[in-house]
Amino acid sequence: MLNTIASQIRKWFPAPEVSAHCDGPCGVYDPASARIYAEAVFSMTKKILELDPKAGDHKTANTLSRYIAIKEEQAQKTKEDLLVLWTDYFKPVHLEKYPDLHDTFWKAAKLCSACKVEVSLEHATELLEAVEKIHNMFWATKERDVAWVKAS
Repeated sequence: MLNTIASQIRKWFPAPEVSAHCDGPCGVYDPASARIYAEAVFSMTKKILELDPKAGDHKTANTLSRYIAIKEEQAQKTKEDLLVLWTDYFKPVHLEKYPDLHDTFWKAAKLCSACKVEVSLEHATELLEAVEKIHNMFWATKERDVAWVKAS
C-alpha cells in the first residue's frame, strides 16, 4: 500500500535531475585549518618534550595526558582536512602542474599518523613543511599568492 502511494507521488512530483562536480563549491576549500591543526601538533610536541619525565607527580601526568590527547586530535584533524583537499578540490588538471601532488599528500597523511603515535619534533616539523607546500600549491591553482606566515 505504502509503495503504491510513494510510487504515485513520484509520478506526480518527479524530482529534477541535478549534478555537481564536487561535494561543495570550490570557494569553500582552504588549507588554513590544516595549518592551524598542524601548528597545534608542533606546539604540543614541543610542550611534551619540555615536560620533566622524572617529576612523577599527578599534575605532570595529567598535563602530559592532556598534551598527548590534543596532539593526537589535532593530527587527526590535519589529516582529515588534507584528505578533503586532496580528494575533493584537486583535479587531474592540477597534476599537470604538480606531478608530485599525490606523493605530497600521501606523505603528509603519513606524517599525520606518525605525529599521532610518536613524540617527534622532526616529524612535527616535517608535517608543518608538508602543509606549507600544500598551502602553496593550493593558492597557486587559484593564481593567488597567499603568504605563509611562520609561527614563532
